[in-house]
Amino acid sequence: MSDEKRNVRQFLSFIKGGMPAKWLIAVALVLSLIETATALVIPLFTRDLVDQLSSGGLSGGVIVFLAATFIVQTVSSGFSYYILAYIGESIVAFIRRQLWENILRLPVHYFDEHESGETMSRITQDTNTVKALLSNHLVSFLTGIISIVGAIVILLTIDWQMTVIMLVAVPVSFLIAIPLGRIMYRISKKMQDEMAGFSANLGRVLSEIRLVKASNAEAAEERKGSHGIRELFTYGLKEARIQAIISPLMTTLIMLVLVVLIGYGGVRVASGALSAGSLVAIIIYMFQIVVPFSQMATFMTAFQKAMGATERIQYLLDRDTEANDQPHSFEKGGLRFDDVSFGYQADAPILHSVSFDVNPGETVAFVGPSGAGKTTIFSLIERFYSPSGGSITAAGKPLEEISLREWRQSIGYVSQESPVMAGSIRENIVYGLDQDISELQMEAALKQANAHEFVMALSDGLDTTVGERGVKLSGGQRQRIAIARALLRDPAILLLDEATSNLDSESEAAVQDALRTLMQGRTTFIIAHRLSTVVEADKMIVIEKGRVTGQGPHAELYQTNPTYQQLVNQQMIS
Repeated sequence: MSDEKRNVRQFLSFIKGGMPAKWLIAVALVLSLIETATALVIPLFTRDLVDQLSSGGLSGGVIVFLAATFIVQTVSSGFSYYILAYIGESIVAFIRRQLWENILRLPVHYFDEHESGETMSRITQDTNTVKALLSNHLVSFLTGIISIVGAIVILLTIDWQMTVIMLVAVPVSFLIAIPLGRIMYRISKKMQDEMAGFSANLGRVLSEIRLVKASNAEAAEERKGSHGIRELFTYGLKEARIQAIISPLMTTLIMLVLVVLIGYGGVRVASGALSAGSLVAIIIYMFQIVVPFSQMATFMTAFQKAMGATERIQYLLDRDTEANDQPHSFEKGGLRFDDVSFGYQADAPILHSVSFDVNPGETVAFVGPSGAGKTTIFSLIERFYSPSGGSITAAGKPLEEISLREWRQSIGYVSQESPVMAGSIRENIVYGLDQDISELQMEAALKQANAHEFVMALSDGLDTTVGERGVKLSGGQRQRIAIARALLRDPAILLLDEATSNLDSESEAAVQDALRTLMQGRTTFIIAHRLSTVVEADKMIVIEKGRVTGQGPHAELYQTNPTYQQLVNQQMIS
């Protein structure tokens, strides 16, 4: 099956899936039929009106019927357009919901490979292209087909010779439109890809605007942006060139048919074979055929663009999502890594046969040089990735057999970055929680996290907005907000990723105190470069180049592991 046919099938499946109630579609079609029928009747009344005027008489009934027809056409046209537009919007909303739900469930490695701006472009730009087709062009396309068929049937009854002359233009129009439409498809696909790349670059720069300014990188980013803008400009001109061919040719074709009809029709009127009113009606019907044909040319252009957008939308919908339908819930218990290997790329392993056991309620610290694989172990615990070898079990049960939602709900994560969403402090500390959290529970969590005092001192308290990525808060304040969030989740497992490494001594003391409260009764995993903060852990695990080279309590490991001994001597004895 060709790409074009496959895209058409995908597009039709989108339409089918997002269709509203069938009765609404039936009402829209009936109204469209009424609108088209009245439009087809108007030239007949006009014919009678012209013939009566040319013979010196005028019937009031014709004028009344003509006025009534105009009113019916206007009303039915308005309602049918609105309902068809509603159907189009419903279909696009359905596609966007599918996309949004799918994107939220894509595995983390998808976002490692694709920039966020590119994904945003799929949801906004590509769905807008589909929306333009459904809401704007599809309405005129459907009514245009009805109008063309009806006009041709009536024209054949009025004068079949002139109808044949008019219809000669139809194959000529298709000979022009079809090949140009295929070219338009290729151009629009490349343009939408370029737009996605430009959006990705824009999102990257705006999300790290402080880095751009601090690095004096405005000129470099200006050059990159200018290149993207030039590419979009080039593809825009290519589209314009095709339109510049289609529009004048179609206009010339219409004028040519009109001249032939008027000339030939004038001869037939002069010979008495055709009435003046019939000639006027034929000319009106010609426009009821030709105008929809020109609209179809526009529709074909929009349709080709929508096919390119459909291909990219389907690419996202076809991606494997995180499996979240496992039947088993999580039971508190130990965690075991058994000969686990993993690499972000198949040919570049990060972890090699990592094995360790952690009992419920234990505190385990991972130590070792940077890049050894400590954060990767955390990512595997959070199930952002799956091991390429070995297995991870909780309470004796493989992680992949545990409900992903419940597993992640049982984990509290506090990192050195402590990500904070744009919004209020209140929204941040209850982020991701299903149950309703009372004001008292929030205040209790803030007090336990040593955050209550500074939050209440802010102008709007819990309703204070923190800015994008929490820029209005200090590092220590963001850490304590993250700890309050973790306390409200009441997790069984804690992951602390160098949670105090970037703090001043005063903030570190407050955060360390909050962490001690958070760790009580929970299985805790800690990554820390400063050994002084983790020497009291139940177990230390040394990671070197993705391998476990030693594990045990601090005192035991100091005696048996040279690497750990060296780290301790460098940090705590020097």
